[in-house]
Amino acid sequence: MSAPTLNHQTTGYDARQAYCMAKAADLAYQDRERIEATAAEWGFDRVRHHHSTFSPPFALSDTQAYTMASPTMIVTAFRGTEPVQLRDWLSDTTTPPWSGPANTGLVHYGFAEALRAVFPSVLAAIEELRDAEQTVWFTGHSLGGALAMLAAAWLHFEDPRLSAQGVYTFGQPRTCDRALASAYDKALAGRTFRVVNNNDFVTQVPPEPVFHHVAELRYIDSSGRVRESMPAVSNLLDRGKGMLADPFAPASDGLRDHFMKAYITALEKNLP
Repeated sequence: MSAPTLNHQTTGYDARQAYCMAKAADLAYQDRERIEATAAEWGFDRVRHHHSTFSPPFALSDTQAYTMASPTMIVTAFRGTEPVQLRDWLSDTTTPPWSGPANTGLVHYGFAEALRAVFPSVLAAIEELRDAEQTVWFTGHSLGGALAMLAAAWLHFEDPRLSAQGVYTFGQPRTCDRALASAYDKALAGRTFRVVNNNDFVTQVPPEPVFHHVAELRYIDSSGRVRESMPAVSNLLDRGKGMLADPFAPASDGLRDHFMKAYITALEKNLP
């Protein structure tokens, strides 16, 4: 397919915007030169990079993201990390959560630390590049999806003038407690869309009931169709169908479904 065309005026869930934001999230895994060249092809003439490293015993080695600007919109995309390590890290509930934005609810400690490492750089880039009232967007895959949602939360609750026009995440884990999730859903209703691909196991950690997902689910079923919701019984049956798609390695379906390529392939098939 040709280069994606992002629309700064899109409201609500839009299949083409979802595909384009997925491509932007996928681009976060590339090196700086590739990011800048591709952004230019998409009509974004300015790019800023965000990178912070961590020292042991913190579970992540670094946080990476980029912000690109066009005359009409600004997009920040956060990079994900290796899924098995992320699952093991998020399954650990021994570390107390951090206070959320504007003291609203609680956030998983690891997410708060990872975002805090680059958020000043992200905020500075948005303020610098937003010279024509461009709309602000966030996206990311895996860990990057969690950071995209939390960055939007921090901006909305602590700097409302930069509240995001849209947030699209892919394979996002649970990020926060019920209080923050509820406040976020009210504040950014119709602007955040959490895309989950069938049996993607990263979307099932950290464990409930301590941590919760934000709303506005878009579920990709085992046939690749994007649905707004799925009844509980049908959901279980569909997940089972997805696991049986590969009779030689049914347990690997949760990992395959997490890959960014799987999201892009499915979203492309759902384009109008």
